Amino acid sequence: MTKQADFYDAPAHDYLRYWDGRDYENAAEQAAIRRLLHGRRFGHAADVGGGYGRLCVLLQEFADRVTLAEPSSRQLDIAATFLADHPRIEHRQMQADALAFEDGSLDLLTMIRVMHHLPEPTAEFAEITRVLRPGAAAVIEVANLAHARNRVRYLLKGRRIPHLPVDIRSPENRHDEEIAFVNHNPHTVIEQLARAGLRTESILSVSNLRSGALKKVLSHRVHVAAEVASQRVLARTFFGPSVFLLLRKD
Repeated sequence: MTKQADFYDAPAHDYLRYWDGRDYENAAEQAAIRRLLHGRRFGHAADVGGGYGRLCVLLQEFADRVTLAEPSSRQLDIAATFLADHPRIEHRQMQADALAFEDGSLDLLTMIRVMHHLPEPTAEFAEITRVLRPGAAAVIEVANLAHARNRVRYLLKGRRIPHLPVDIRSPENRHDEEIAFVNHNPHTVIEQLARAGLRTESILSVSNLRSGALKKVLSHRVHVAAEVASQRVLARTFFGPSVFLLLRKD
């Protein structure tokens, strides 16, 4: 199956421009990270699969040292420009299942918008556990199969939410040459993380109000404020399309 880097190296895929018109989604994710890490300070943090460094500037608020760990050479080229005013952020090319960090060398690891490319994340979770020091933290985002709309869809079909990941690619793209796109059952992911030695400390439901219609009728400030207010309240029900997990290495 195509590696993530192969997809994001393609000239037709402009991940920087992908975020045009997605200010709400970006703000929702940044708010979630700030809430999960509030009041904490870390030595060395790494953002795994961080693309062009979208969230690395934010991580500088919480860590003395930040590394962008990204498999795509094209995204790293974009990062050189995007992060030009942040020379202390290191850029390194690596895959999530083969992290080029020493054992126990990281105090914080984030992995956002990567899980939807990982139908079987066992190797990645093992690597995350390896590179984190004992007691270190991780923030992992899960593309949520059990979000509210899906639960209604499955209920109408008389079916339960699947335990295993579900391929959300279009039928014509379901072949080994196309990058994986899956949604995960968050209960399953939490179990997988626990087996890898990563204990879930906190959960947030994110992008709960992601809607083109709401973007038109609400100001950005009001839209984001409502999102922030909902993230913890809706966490137990896994309401939104994205679940953020704060984890601690045992």
